[in-house]
Amino acid sequence: MDKLIIRGGNRLSGTIPISGAKNAALTLIPCALLTEEPVTLRNLPRLADIDGFQHLMNQFGVTTAIQGTRPEDFGRVMTLEATRITSTVAPYDLVRKMRASILVLGPMLARTGEATVSMPGGCAIGNRPIDLHLKALEAFGAEIELTQGYVKAMAPEGGLPGGEFDFPVVSVGATENAVMAAVLANGTCRLFNAAREPEIVDLCNLLVAMGAEIEGIGTSDLTIHGVKRLHGATYRVMPDRIEAGSYACAAAITGGEVRLEGANAHDMASTTHALQAIGVEVEEDKKGVTVRAKGALKPVNLTTAPFPGLATDMQAQLMSLLTKAEGTSVLKETIFENRFMHVPELARMGADIATEGRTAIVKGPSDLTGAEVMATDLRASMSLIIAALAAEGETQVRRIYHLDRGYERLEEKLQLVGADIERVGDD
Repeated sequence: MDKLIIRGGNRLSGTIPISGAKNAALTLIPCALLTEEPVTLRNLPRLADIDGFQHLMNQFGVTTAIQGTRPEDFGRVMTLEATRITSTVAPYDLVRKMRASILVLGPMLARTGEATVSMPGGCAIGNRPIDLHLKALEAFGAEIELTQGYVKAMAPEGGLPGGEFDFPVVSVGATENAVMAAVLANGTCRLFNAAREPEIVDLCNLLVAMGAEIEGIGTSDLTIHGVKRLHGATYRVMPDRIEAGSYACAAAITGGEVRLEGANAHDMASTTHALQAIGVEVEEDKKGVTVRAKGALKPVNLTTAPFPGLATDMQAQLMSLLTKAEGTSVLKETIFENRFMHVPELARMGADIATEGRTAIVKGPSDLTGAEVMATDLRASMSLIIAALAAEGETQVRRIYHLDRGYERLEEKLQLVGADIERVGDD
């Protein structure tokens, strides 16, 4: 088990290349199940979750070939070919390691008429639920059975007839599964109050490139006219707006200036608006975003919300930044419960943060000092690294396998802009 050692106090300056988006890639990979022809994905980040999803696709009989494996390359190219699907079962052993595995349910059902997928790891149906995934598929004509920890979905003979579903709450994953199931339906499928995150736009754009007919891309009302078959395509994964936002916070907390090469300013607008409110300069151009911190940071009130609101995946990183703001900030988490697990670890470093239910109150500026801390999840891990970059002394971040799920070669990218950070084996 590795750990990161960070010696804080260095001002970050330079350029960080932004990788392909993890959350988009994990939705684009299962699209290969929808066609017999090859699907090639470019700008695919090198992450543990991508490797895990590749193994899951291999389990179904999908062949995968990877280009671009030079050590100095960021990203790679993967070609997936599902000429013949040999299994329609996603077993517990693979699914438990990665919640995104549930995204094979829709495309597998559409292609073969049946799919059996283990319930995602640690998933109680009321907690990060999958019930909306299942209700949407039922609305399109699927029969769903829950048995022995597995979801079994069956389509009528001849495929899904189509239908309509109105999401009672916005759900990114359920929207993605429903769209992938709908593209090969016999009729028309309509989704109301659908999620409209940039990653869903990316999914729809790939499906259209494969021959799907989708109206309303980028809006909350989607109409999908089923087609008989889809063909292969070559597609470039969108840049990771959460990675870009994370490095923006790292630059800002050190009083630095960093160019986020390849970042899409439009996709990360809610993050840049938050940064500007905090007093960070953000400059956008066609090829990236430059973040510049000058002067004192200001306290703000922030609330997470579905896109175009502030992404829940940016809450922890912004909280670390706000420990250095001059005054009291309030962060409200509306998407997931239990998303403040980083707070006790930040407190170990000297942060003054109190939580009341889904609200965190951050008082600053705090004099952060290095400490031994434990990563609890992907974004919480990044919040600890951001705090460590501004802390006096040495911070050791343990259980960094979370980071390897979502940040491509993180320490290398931070070293590029002057961070004193290294990965070592944990004793």
